[in-house]
Amino acid sequence: MPIQCDIVTQEKMVFSGPVDAVNLPGTEGRMGILPHHSPLLTALDFGEVVVRVGGHEEYFAIGGGFVEVQPDHVTILADSAEQADEIDIERAERARVEAEEIMRTGVKDDPDRIAAVRASLLRAQARVDVGRRRRRSVATGMGRTEPEQPR
Repeated sequence: MPIQCDIVTQEKMVFSGPVDAVNLPGTEGRMGILPHHSPLLTALDFGEVVVRVGGHEEYFAIGGGFVEVQPDHVTILADSAEQADEIDIERAERARVEAEEIMRTGVKDDPDRIAAVRASLLRAQARVDVGRRRRRSVATGMGRTEPEQPR
């Protein structure tokens, strides 16, 4: 029996549908959610969300947020979220390099600016990691985003 999963940002519904399992980056480590999971509300870190449907997986890069889990429903309220297929790896890599350079050259004693640059760096790194992992899994035939058709 599947569990309903919704991945939502302020701008749009990124994913919505019944799934067999959800794996996501909690602030205290990765979490796996299956149908009939105990109710839970917790913060999410920057990283990868993996949604398993049948024999395939879909990958998403998220930039923090919250998850609410009910026995029959998972709602991910993400600060940012992007499906792996939509990630422009070169652009994400440029953003990561720019944020690293700002951190390296120093951000003056401005805690808000430091937090913003750190968030940009973590978001860019998550996008690069998810995009690259997705491309590798497609190249090796693993982690398909479309279920195999019966022959």
